[in-house]
Parts: sequence; structure tokens; C-alpha cells
Amino acid sequence: MSSSTTTTIDTMTTALPPTPPITPRPSQTKPSYPTDLDHTHTSDHRDTRRRHHHEADIVIVGAGIVGCAAAVAFGKQGRSVILLEKSLKEPDRIVGELLQPGGVGALEKLGLRDCLEDIDAIPCYGYQVSYHREPVHIPYPDNLTSSSSRPEGRSFHHGRFISKLREAAKNTPNVTVIESSVTNTVKDTYVDQILGVECITDGKPDYYFGALTLISDGYASKFRKEYLPHAPQVRSKFYGLELIDAELPMPNHGHVVLYDGPPILIYQIGTHETRILIDIPENLPTASPKVGGVKNHMLTVTLPNLPESVRPSFKKALETGKLRSMPNSFLPPSTQKTKGLIMLGDAMNMRHPLTGGGMTVAFNDVVLLSNLLSPEKVPNLEKTDAVLHQMSRFHWDRKQSSSVINILAMALYSLFAANSPALQTLQNGCFRYFQRGGKCVDEPCGLLAGLIRTPSVLVYHFFAVAFYAVWCKLITSPVWKAPYIIFIESLLVIYKAVVVIGPYLIWEVRR
Repeated sequence: MSSSTTTTIDTMTTALPPTPPITPRPSQTKPSYPTDLDHTHTSDHRDTRRRHHHEADIVIVGAGIVGCAAAVAFGKQGRSVILLEKSLKEPDRIVGELLQPGGVGALEKLGLRDCLEDIDAIPCYGYQVSYHREPVHIPYPDNLTSSSSRPEGRSFHHGRFISKLREAAKNTPNVTVIESSVTNTVKDTYVDQILGVECITDGKPDYYFGALTLISDGYASKFRKEYLPHAPQVRSKFYGLELIDAELPMPNHGHVVLYDGPPILIYQIGTHETRILIDIPENLPTASPKVGGVKNHMLTVTLPNLPESVRPSFKKALETGKLRSMPNSFLPPSTQKTKGLIMLGDAMNMRHPLTGGGMTVAFNDVVLLSNLLSPEKVPNLEKTDAVLHQMSRFHWDRKQSSSVINILAMALYSLFAANSPALQTLQNGCFRYFQRGGKCVDEPCGLLAGLIRTPSVLVYHFFAVAFYAVWCKLITSPVWKAPYIIFIESLLVIYKAVVVIGPYLIWEVRR
């Protein structure tokens, strides 16, 4: 990860960055950014300010999930927006491929639901969890929305979805999309405020200025360290392959495979393509270079534990496909107090991707932020105190949609990657709890889907699982072990449950 630096402007001495493009360019001068991006719906002076003076109300860094959605949201409000992205080619990544029903709902609120069309996206109606080859069906509950239609998530090729979002941003009034690589922020040292960014456009130094700079440069953000107090904690990596024409046990569902090793996630992303993600914790013995590395783990551990219908396509993909990895990170949110700057998306808050909640959090964040900073509430974005006040509200208000997903993702991963007897007991209890059906599966899946946003519901079910795990242990053990289970093991299991979920609850109530 590269580190960022900050270009400073000292207003006391009026020292400016060398030759920034802040004066109007002659009309006959060719812009320094690619002319094929010259597209706008506005013809007023703000378009001139964006293209020739490089000034806007909001400068957004990163045309990914968050950046595109924010550009559309603010552009529709009448804000002048510059959206910067280092490469506008269709990305090819294994992240951001599953959107939960709660995220689909947020996408609708942003007017971007049509971005899910014409990309060969696959409807998703819930999950099948396989526990030592014993399956349980976990459908999205159909009694949690006012709509009469069945809750539906979508899974897709990440790059196709991003391309649709970028197209929507380009077609939004007041938004200008520019291919440019951002290198630094520009800071006024006298008032301690971010004024914009320094970048390289078409091979030349460049600058863009805004009342607000919104940075959404992803999980590998090079600006995070300078402006946020926490660093991501990497727990493991997901190694991904693309399976061709795989036969899933339950079509239109995500599949989670649990066994004596780390969890496996499988979901279809196209008519013929299925993504499989294999979790590899650090220092896993079966993935050690001495025994053949990650491919050895996949052949000797992953392959035998997959559903039989998936094994042929997995083996073929392992032989011929491209194996890629992504870090599974945790980054708690924090109150943002930097004048003129907002960080959003994975640059600001991350959770384990096992539950596929990242994009749901992102789109809900954009809905909330665009509402808090709407022209009706903050007419002038240059009013720093007003913006900072709304950002304080944003930190707390967003917890309604993000806290449950953040906590659930990390807690479930601890259970699904159980590496101690107490966690294995909890894992078994979780699976048996789902088997009970009814409320025991509807509400947990509603939390997972982003449809239930109440943390108390999550805490209730998590500890219900813990007590049920003890009960399952008790009724399946010899009678002579009952006193030990009741008086000793039960305390160890409940304590482990507290240790698993407690830290993430605390993170969510911190500033």
C-alpha cells in the first residue's frame, strides 16, 4: 500500500501549489484529460468551472460502488460534482459481487436499480448452509417488507455492475467524470482544511478543487492512514476461482460450506459462471509453502468437502483458472472531523465479506449522507461548521443500517471458522438453531439481508444460539458428563460468545 502526502497552501503567505490549473483555459485549448469523456448535461457556468477551472461543489475520488452512487445522488440534488478515477476500464475483481436485498432497496432509493439489468445478474433468494454435508435452507424472509414481492438479492460480475454505475454517473446532470490518478490532497494550513486534490491527468500534473472532497478509494486506501485513527486488521484471505457451468445444490442461493476447516462460500455470478471463495487464515498448516501452498489446501482439504455436484467444475477451474485473493479485513468506523474531507466506503469501514454486506452498507451510507448534506439542510457546503455537524450525525445515524451488518459479519466468521472446542460447540449450536426454522431462521436471515436493522435482535439471537448450543451438547452427551456440561462447559461457551461479539459491540458505540 502506498502512502499519501498532502500538498499544503499557506493562506498567510499565499504560497500556492506550482501552476495549478485554476485559471480559465482558452476555448481553443485542448483539455488535458481524454476528450472521449467530454460529456455533460449542463451548459451553465458550473460546467465551465468543472472542466476549465477544475472547481466543483464536491470532488469525489474513486468511481467505484460508493463514488458513482454519491456522484449520482449529489448531482441529482443540483450539486456540481467532479468524479475522478485512475482507470475507467471495466475492473476485473472478486470483491463486490453479491448485493443483499437491503442493498437492492438502497439502490432503488438512489434511482439506480436499473444498473442491475443487462449485466447477466443472478437473483438470490437466500442461502443453503452445509454443515459436515448436512444442509439447511435459509431463505430471505418474505414478511419483513411492505412489498408483496419476494425479497431478492443479486449476484453479478463486479466489473459489469461498476460499468453500469459509471455510465449512470456520466449521464447524471451536474456530474463530470474524469480519468485521473489522484496522488495527494491539497490542504490550507492556515484554516486546516482540505481544498481538493492533486493528481496526474493524461500524464501531466493537475489539480481539482471543491468545497468538499469525498474519498472512496477502497480497501487499499492510500489516504486512510492520514485522516482516520484506525488501521484495518486482516484476519485471513479469500482465494477465489471462477467455476464454469457448476451445478449448485440449490440454484439462486448462496452456499456456505462448513466442515473442520475454514468456511467456503459459493454463489453464481452469471448464466455460466459461479464464484467460489475459500477462506485461508494466516499460518494454516495445510496451505504452508512446504506442503504445496494454497493449491495443496484446495486439493486435499477444499475439494473433498465440496458438494459432489460442484467438484468437477472446481477441479477444472483449479487446473486452468486464475486464482486470485483478497484480504478479509475489519476496520471499525470513527467520527470524521477533518474540515473539507469525507471518507466513505471500504476506505472508512470494513467487515468480513463472508456475509456479503459491504455494498449494502455502502449504498445505505450514500442515501444517508446525501440526505444529511442536501441543499435543504446545508445550502452552502463551504459552511464548514454545518458540514462537520452533519458528519457527526452521520457517524451515529448510519449505525442503524451498518452496525448489525458489521457485528454479524465478524461474529459469524468467528463461528464458521471455529478453531477451539467452545467455538465448535457454538458452530454446531448455530446450525441446529437454523434447523428449528420459523423465527430462528427468519430473523437471523433478515439481519443478514439488511432488512432487520435492530442490534438488540442480533444480540438476542446470538446468545439464544449460545444457550441452544449448550442444550445440544447436553442431550447428545453421555449422562455422566451432564454435571460437567451444566456447570463448566456451559460457562466456557457463554464466555466465548461474549468474547466473540463483545468487542464488535463496543466498537459500534465508540466515537
